[in-house]
Amino acid sequence: MSDAIKHECGIALIRLRKPYQYYIDKYETPLYAVHKLSVMMQKQVNRGQDGAGVANIKIEVPAGKRYISRYRSVEPQPVADIFQKIHKKFRKGLKDHKNKVNDASWLQENLAFTGELWLGHLRYGTYGGNEIENCQPMLRQSNWRSRNLVMAGNFNMTNVDKLFGKLVSLGQHPKEKVDTVTVMEKIGHFLDEENQRVFDRFKGIWENPTLSDIIEENIDLQRVLERSCRDFDGGYAMCGLTGHGAAFVMRDPAGIRPAYYYVDDEVVVVASEKQAIKAAFDVEYDQIQEVTPGSALIVNKEGEYSEMAILPQLPKRSCSFERIYFSRGTDPDIYNERKELGKLLIPQILEEIDYDLENTIFSYIPNTAETSFFGMIEGLEEYLAKKRKRAIMEGILFEEELDRVLSFRPRIEKLVTKDVKSRTFITADNLRDDMVSSVYDTTFEVVRKGIDTVVIIDDSIVRGTTLEKSILNMLDGLGPKKIVIVSSAPQIRFPDCYGIDMSRMKDFVAFRAMIELLEERGLGFMREEVYTKCAANLASGNAFKTNHAKVLYELFTDDEISKKIAEIIRPDSMKAELSVIYQTVDNLHTACPKHIGDWYFTGNYPTPGGNRVVNKAYVNFHEGKLVRAY
Repeated sequence: MSDAIKHECGIALIRLRKPYQYYIDKYETPLYAVHKLSVMMQKQVNRGQDGAGVANIKIEVPAGKRYISRYRSVEPQPVADIFQKIHKKFRKGLKDHKNKVNDASWLQENLAFTGELWLGHLRYGTYGGNEIENCQPMLRQSNWRSRNLVMAGNFNMTNVDKLFGKLVSLGQHPKEKVDTVTVMEKIGHFLDEENQRVFDRFKGIWENPTLSDIIEENIDLQRVLERSCRDFDGGYAMCGLTGHGAAFVMRDPAGIRPAYYYVDDEVVVVASEKQAIKAAFDVEYDQIQEVTPGSALIVNKEGEYSEMAILPQLPKRSCSFERIYFSRGTDPDIYNERKELGKLLIPQILEEIDYDLENTIFSYIPNTAETSFFGMIEGLEEYLAKKRKRAIMEGILFEEELDRVLSFRPRIEKLVTKDVKSRTFITADNLRDDMVSSVYDTTFEVVRKGIDTVVIIDDSIVRGTTLEKSILNMLDGLGPKKIVIVSSAPQIRFPDCYGIDMSRMKDFVAFRAMIELLEERGLGFMREEVYTKCAANLASGNAFKTNHAKVLYELFTDDEISKKIAEIIRPDSMKAELSVIYQTVDNLHTACPKHIGDWYFTGNYPTPGGNRVVNKAYVNFHEGKLVRAY
């Protein structure tokens, strides 16, 4: 992606289902879970580079012994930093006790990070500073084991204000008004109530300390989550660990955020991406299951698991950006979907270059557009195969012409190279403009000046900043007659509020293009009309019903907006012709039929909170407020 955006987060959970000694004996190391979690997190580092954290819980250690351990880091390579610290702790603890390296009981009583329950998190911050306090897992502590709660997740709530107010009405005094803290405190509140409910039920039958064990055995996490999550509005896959050794992974009812799990007789494993589980445990993809939307995978203290319905399911609207860009392309389904996205663009590309393949060079913007580029080339080959067949069927008389038709291949070149040393995930406005010009380099003496058209594919175009300030100038310097920029994703028109840092409408080049078209065609009054509706509905509390900004896009065709985008991103000094082609929404759904969440393209939000956010975002734009809408 040339326009880097912060997005998502990554989760990794491991529950060892057998005694700790079992893994030491079988795998000849006390670090079995450490190694597995390290792999799972490294394979999801694409999901978070701002920070990371790991928490571990020991089950059934004696009172007086620490049973919850946690490390968090915001170092440049936070995952590596955390696991180096864990290994260092092991080396230090065993320095004078080398004979105890295979003694599970001694290790659990004397060393941290020797528990059966593990939770890892990778952070890409869409809100808040890059400080260690903002890194997950978060910890809610108590002297009662079953009241301790460790939480991490890949989530964003659209109704934080409402949830915060609910906590205050319950008598709490939350330390921050952010969804991470709000969600944890809300679940923690109902976990406390569940503890009290079970205590009241058995207090006349059992005495302490036995009563504590009875409470742990009878806590109903399904009930806790039903009470906690019923007024959540957002996209989420959140993990929780309780101090007594239970765990849960809860997924939003529309399946917006991803969550996958694998179970065998040794482990229960959860991750944001299937590839992480595959890499760590070497299992087949068909053994990895998807957590059902609206349900929670719950693992009890004994390691028994079940998927339980928590909230009524909504129509499934899994985030399509996961497939286009965010998730690792080594997942076979995602790899094929990205190829299909490239292939489906061929009719538009051929029309734009007037079918002149002999004078066209095809390339891509590294690195995530590479797979869609392969699909684009496959699509070209299929087109040429049909053309060859037609030539033979029609009977070409001259051998020379037949040889030319049969031997022709698309011209493929790597025109743009990415400097791997540059930190392209920096997205702060004051830093990004200085960065973009140094991130990419070009290959010279390949393009025939004034003759060739260059078609170059990117996975998406969000702001258009990198194209305008860097890539187009470099490509123009190669001397092509025409440059065609192709996006494998449709036009990004609306803000996201479920975990992607795309919250300000004015940042989207498609939105800017639409606004300019309104002014050019004397329709500027429509901006004020939409603003009035948005503001009125926000004031009345009805902003969740309708996305009023959609009507502005309906005044123009996709091609009209694409042409205006080409004008906006065109550098003043550029000599070549410029065209921009976007994927259609219909083709996106064809390529990714099981992941049809498309609100950032269509404005069709999967939850009511999405409509409220887009209306608020439009009001912010109209009033000149450079803040996010949630």
